[in-house]
Amino acid sequence: MEQALNDTGWRGSQEGWLEAAYESLLESGVDSVKILPLAKKLNLSRTSFYWFFKDREELLAGLIARWREKNTGNIIKQSEAYAESLAEAMLNVFDCWLDQNLFDSKFEFAVRSWALQSEEILFEVQKADQVRLEALKRMFMRFGFEETTADVRARTTYLVQIGYISMQSREEIAVRMKRIPEYIAIYTGQIPQQRELDRFFARHGHKPK
Repeated sequence: MEQALNDTGWRGSQEGWLEAAYESLLESGVDSVKILPLAKKLNLSRTSFYWFFKDREELLAGLIARWREKNTGNIIKQSEAYAESLAEAMLNVFDCWLDQNLFDSKFEFAVRSWALQSEEILFEVQKADQVRLEALKRMFMRFGFEETTADVRARTTYLVQIGYISMQSREEIAVRMKRIPEYIAIYTGQIPQQRELDRFFARHGHKPK
């Protein structure tokens, strides 16, 4: 965020305000995302906010758009990425769970917590869940599963990960990496090839012992 502020003038920037709102959402929930506290955080005047947003609601809508684009967009992208096998396709999806640049689990938790107090945000979350599940179902169908089986496997894959996020479950990275081949086998019915695992581990900087 400091870089964003250094690159702008006395009004700040739209991205700077959004980043400050994002940080406040993650730290203290949506009730903390208010114009005056954000202005103080950014060391900007309250009125400068209105150069970029009509009101607080527009700022909140910007947060939801950012969440949708990153978290839902990248699940879809990873589910559609090239793969020679279903196991490799699932490893592409698993990139989301290990790379914050693809999927922001803290942002996901914050938005789902926000949904508990807003029907509008709950609708956004439910819509995102459906879109993500459909993407995963299409991935299974691409590798030959009929629709009902693909749907159940997609739900198993996705709901377990949402459970991890909702429970704020923490695992040592070595432990999680050790479990991944078993998860792949359970979700896909295929044991991943060693070369597939090697590529996956390499792109996440993991060296199995």
